Amino acid sequence: MNIFQKKPLDALIAESREEGEHTLKKTLGPYKLIALGLGAIIGAGLFSITGLAAGNYAGPSITLSFLVAAAGCCFAAFCYAEFASMLPVAGSAYTYSYATLGEFIAWVIGWDLVLEYAVAAATVSISWSRYLVKLLEGSQVYLPVELTAGPWEGGIVNLPAAIIIIAMSLLLIRGTEGSSWVNAIIVVLKVAVVLTFIILGWQFIRSENYIPYIPENKGVWGEFGFSGIIRGAAIVFFAFIGFDAVSTAAQETKNPKRDMPIGIMGSLLICVGLYMLFAHVMTGVVNYTAFQGRDGIAPVAIAIDHMGTTLPDGSIQSAFPWLNKAIILAILAGYSSVIMVMLLGQSRVFYSMSRDGLLPSLFSKVHTKYKSPFKSNLTFMLIISVFALFVPATVAGELTSIGTLLAFIIVSIGILVMRKKMPDAPRVFKTPGVPFIPVLGIAICLFMMVFLPFDTWIRLILWMLVGHNIYVFYGSKRSKLGAKAKSNLLSWIGLSIASLLGVLVVSHQTQMGWEQLEIKSIAFLTVAVGHFILYFVRLQRNAGNR
Repeated sequence: MNIFQKKPLDALIAESREEGEHTLKKTLGPYKLIALGLGAIIGAGLFSITGLAAGNYAGPSITLSFLVAAAGCCFAAFCYAEFASMLPVAGSAYTYSYATLGEFIAWVIGWDLVLEYAVAAATVSISWSRYLVKLLEGSQVYLPVELTAGPWEGGIVNLPAAIIIIAMSLLLIRGTEGSSWVNAIIVVLKVAVVLTFIILGWQFIRSENYIPYIPENKGVWGEFGFSGIIRGAAIVFFAFIGFDAVSTAAQETKNPKRDMPIGIMGSLLICVGLYMLFAHVMTGVVNYTAFQGRDGIAPVAIAIDHMGTTLPDGSIQSAFPWLNKAIILAILAGYSSVIMVMLLGQSRVFYSMSRDGLLPSLFSKVHTKYKSPFKSNLTFMLIISVFALFVPATVAGELTSIGTLLAFIIVSIGILVMRKKMPDAPRVFKTPGVPFIPVLGIAICLFMMVFLPFDTWIRLILWMLVGHNIYVFYGSKRSKLGAKAKSNLLSWIGLSIASLLGVLVVSHQTQMGWEQLEIKSIAFLTVAVGHFILYFVRLQRNAGNR
């Protein structure tokens, strides 16, 4: 067998029906799944990334960015729903790829999903921290910036961001039944907040804030103009990953074949409408330039401050002085559920990869009382909290978006392969308009990926190189499927990834100017050259052993 060996459908279905001490507990129905999706979707985009994307890339046309992102999401969601009804197993796109594209592609997508969920949790935690600071400042309590912002944002460490990651991880360890009820309560609160913001804010929309609706491009690709709309779409795509996270909970769903499509499509469709209205009000109440800078990560607080009467001195007397604190409190609660769902998704992907032998067995160890993969939760509690302490929100958000887009592309390809290779496999839900819907999903997601910043691509390739190393030196040797690695093929792939990383770094630095050589460019080039040598030596060694 080779690294593209597929996991049999029968084995996956049998795995989903397993019961016993070392299996996940089935507690989720359709409404809890929709709430799970809303818990992840509502918050991350509306309350944080929307401001950054509007202020730096799209301006008032951020509503068009959401429309483009929603189109790509809807096409991908159809594909996710079909897979989830066929393969009700934890792991989401990782599991689907294992059944359709083989072990190596499954590893790639699984490793990518770790980036998506883990970095998403960190991004939201950073915004959570910023809203906490805003809330406390309203009560005349001022936390030192050294402890509430990372080193690239004027501080030293973002302590509140790490604390909320730790708290949500500990809650997850107690299992999905309790955490799903907490999530459902928070979701009701978040939807109420969104509707309140839209209804109250509508009367304070100033038409001049929409002029120009599409700000003129600044001469830099992706900064306003048409390219800014598409880059904005690629960045706010981060906001739609909730339905993706729903699919990771398939193995904890009572009737996954029926309920998973409902949870995926239902949560997505509800949020698309709310996003469009929310972004329209936000950029109508205050000029998009107010969302530039560090406070752009907390755009709702800025918008609420501008809901009122303009005084002769140019200041604004708030019409709802109570609203800011109330909404920020709800946002803090809402963000907590977003972080919880992202951490849930990440741990379930690692759970599946560990059960297949591609990762150490500790990641699939289930707590005897709570029936949760507690060791995986604890491991990533440490890793993500440290990440949140130091990394800027913009970098984390862009990394999440590119990881999500790549996952959606691979799932859409998987549906095309599945329909071709396994046309008679039982499907409770079918993606309509095949092959057109999956192809459109692939095209739109790839289009948005192209518009993401160059250095985001570099970080994605670097992450994939790290993942390739783990598969080469661990996963491929311990795969339970027995997909024995072809050393030369894996070495050639490693050589190609290292070369691509080097080319991207050199191209980016050339664009920036070599007279402004950055330390991170030197580090990335060192990694690329080191890995090129590593895999070249492996190829030579294998040739000498023949």
